[in-house]
Amino acid sequence: HYASNSGDVAGQPVDFTSAAESGVKSVVHIKIKKAGKTITAPVWDPFADFFGGGGQQRMQQYKQPDIEGGGSGVIISNDGYIITNNHVVAGADEVLVTINTRNTFTAKVIGTDPQTDLAVIKVEAKNLPAITFGNSDEVKLGQWVLAVGFPLNLDATVTAGIVSAKGRSIGINQRQSNRAVESFIQTDAAINPGNSGGALVNTQGQLVGINSAIASPTGTYAGYGYAVPANLARKVADDIIKFGDVRRGYLGAALADLDRITEKEAEELGVSKTDYNNGVGVYVSDVVKGSGAASAGLKKGDMILAINGVPTNSSAVLIEQVARYHPGDKVQVDYSRSGKAGKIHVELKDQKSTEQLTAVQGGGAQALGALLKPLTKQEAGTLGVDGGLSVVEVGKGELASTGVKPGFVILSVNDQAVKSMAELKSALNGAQGMVQLSGTYPGNRGQYFFSFPYSGDSRSSVE
Repeated sequence: HYASNSGDVAGQPVDFTSAAESGVKSVVHIKIKKAGKTITAPVWDPFADFFGGGGQQRMQQYKQPDIEGGGSGVIISNDGYIITNNHVVAGADEVLVTINTRNTFTAKVIGTDPQTDLAVIKVEAKNLPAITFGNSDEVKLGQWVLAVGFPLNLDATVTAGIVSAKGRSIGINQRQSNRAVESFIQTDAAINPGNSGGALVNTQGQLVGINSAIASPTGTYAGYGYAVPANLARKVADDIIKFGDVRRGYLGAALADLDRITEKEAEELGVSKTDYNNGVGVYVSDVVKGSGAASAGLKKGDMILAINGVPTNSSAVLIEQVARYHPGDKVQVDYSRSGKAGKIHVELKDQKSTEQLTAVQGGGAQALGALLKPLTKQEAGTLGVDGGLSVVEVGKGELASTGVKPGFVILSVNDQAVKSMAELKSALNGAQGMVQLSGTYPGNRGQYFFSFPYSGDSRSSVE
């Protein structure tokens, strides 16, 4: 994520002290409280048999205990604006912020963006030590970075590691939004619960990411942490401060990562053998009529190679690049059509005028009245399964009748494992009247089963 410089690459002499000192000054401790809800529940009266009433139930009100939580945040302006994660402050009735001087302030939530899991809060204070933003596009693999935050209810803590991957999508933001934007910086700097919303800085102390998630079977540090790139975080924060919400441009194209689909599926999608064998770029599997992509001349079968000169080797990177721009902005799209390179300029439109998802990774297709995508290997590993199909969006059709929500992962259809669109179609072709799906929701234990009558039409459109 982040501005590289001499001494930033692991193996070279490097001094972390200055970066750690400036990072600690700009990172805050956030504590939140959610008031317990009052619920009404039936209570069985065991004495009613003795004193009359026949042991009838009566209704009684209970107040659930308050919920307390916390995380970290980063001061981005001298007058009190702070960026953090949406999941840190979502639903909070009270937000308290403690800065490096140990002064505590009540904060106001200015706005949130579940798609990126970011939020902006504000405290009434002056002359705060705002962090300096770095350029997350210049980050290099192997570059030293520091994670700064308040893990495990400890005081400000600094850990060091390297950037171990870029453009990672792990599916975690789909819990909050069916239009998740994920292109994380992956680092092996230790990140634990409480680090969420804290800073990932380079050796100059510049912000290169907002720490957001970890990959762990236990819920604590297990080797890999993930941060939202600073360039995207800055755009989101600027929008929230200026408009109160995030105004995000959309291409209006469905996309497929070629490394996540088989050669047979690529052939079904219409990918040329030349482009499939090259394996560079992101395949356009569909273009929405009237969208910016369609108006500019982008076509089904094109391979998008770069957005404004930034290489797009995965749909996660492409989505993140587009998400930095507003409706009405024009972006240059470098593409390949049957092996021939070209350039076009696309005017992005807003979400309401883009009637389909910007991108569906892994050869997304309309099926059962829903948009589905195959799990990545990393997503499957996190769930402890061999593979499956994630429900990205539910429209009109058979699946809607079951109550399935976006984020649900289909693991089998009529006891037949499904890990790709081809396997789903095969399972549905053998269906006789009724279909039973089994699967799970990320973050929830247990398996869910849904049954519905199947008409044989798997092309219901999503609205």
